[in-house]
Order: sequence, then C-alpha cells, then structure tokens
Amino acid sequence: MNEEVIDYIEDSSFSYDGFQVVRGEFFAHIYEPSFTLNNYKCSVNTACIKKLPQFDYVQILVNPTSKLLAVRPCNEDEKDSFRWCSATAKRSPKQITCRIFYAKIMNLMSWDHNYRYKLLGKLIKSNNELLYVFDLNSPEIFKRSTTDDGKVKTSRTATYSEDWKNQFGIPVVEHQSIVQVNTFSEHTVFGLKADPNTPHQAEKTEADVVTESAGNEYEQLTINQALEADSGSNGI
Repeated sequence: MNEEVIDYIEDSSFSYDGFQVVRGEFFAHIYEPSFTLNNYKCSVNTACIKKLPQFDYVQILVNPTSKLLAVRPCNEDEKDSFRWCSATAKRSPKQITCRIFYAKIMNLMSWDHNYRYKLLGKLIKSNNELLYVFDLNSPEIFKRSTTDDGKVKTSRTATYSEDWKNQFGIPVVEHQSIVQVNTFSEHTVFGLKADPNTPHQAEKTEADVVTESAGNEYEQLTINQALEADSGSNGI
C-alpha cells in the first residue's frame, strides 16, 4: 500500500517562542469531560460517564494546594463513594447535593456561591487506575443577576478570569507541564510534574487530599450560608 505523500515546507527557523496555547475553554467542548458546581450541587456531564461505562460510583478528591479536583471511579462499597449516574440503562448524570463540600470549594477559591462554575478536565491513567482531573484555577463562570421583576437569571455566556482578557492562553513552555498523580499508601496525592524538557520548573511538594467529611475544618460563615440556603431559590 502506497503511503500518501505530504506536501510541506521545510523551515528550520520556526520557534515556539512567543506562542501561547489557546485555552480549550475558548472552544465548543460539549463532548469533553466537565464538572459543574451549581446551586449547592455538583455533577459531571454525560461525556464523563460514557467514557467509563463500567463504573457507577466515584469518589471526589481535592488538592487545596494545587487547586486540582479529581473524580475517581470506584466500587460501591468503598468509603466515601457515591453514585454519579442514574440507576437506569441510559446512565444519565446525577446532580449531587453537597452543601458543605460546595461551601468549602467556594471558600477555597473565593468564588461567589450564587454563580455556576464549570470545569473542563481530562481522563488520565496512573498506576493502572483511571480518573478525571479538573483544574479549579480555570473555571467557566456563569453569573446570575436579578431582573426588574425579581426573577433570577443565569447568563448563558461564560465569563472567565480577568487575567485571561489579554491572552489566548499560556506560553508553550509552561503548557508542557503535565498533571501527575502519585499514590502513597491509602492516600492519593496530586501535583504538577514538569516535563523533562521544561526548564526552571519549581519542584512541587506533597499535599494533603481533602474529601468531604464531617470532621473537616471549615469557615463557619460560608458553611452557614450553605446549610441555610434554599436549594430551590435560584434557577439553574
């Protein structure tokens, strides 16, 4: 079988210096894995569930230092697991009520608890284990406002961090950093591991993983807002 001949121009002078990798958030991504925090609930999209049809239960892990959130597929009997999809043949995503977890994320990221936040992620494999990793530092923000007649309206257009306004994305060298998951005994630790070809990358230290539990420390004011909120008061 003859290979197709590709016509190209040889240019040894080309350099990635000055280029920015355009953020994926700037493109349509309906088929990309996403994680949404909205109205004291969290959920993944259909793309997440379809990629892992053999799993009905997951755990959520958060690294408060690197601001990474992971969704780890697991068995039903594992501690802190919960069902992430409906118990039907269609396996639709479930919205999970999580008032304390929601409030803790809002507090960690200094986000407005009245807004909707959507995170794009990637399915990665580490130590023969599949899991989704989402970056809390790069949310799509859907703001809410109150109309003249008192109704709450959610914007259909996402807004982004202020420092994204004057850039397409991050420089190529920085973009070469890859997400690395390290597992130590019974704890999963997330960090950024530099690509060997990336210079001047700071070494990351091991960070604790935070999961939702009654014993966690939290900001009392934010938690009170979560517990007192009426889940039906704001539209999605």
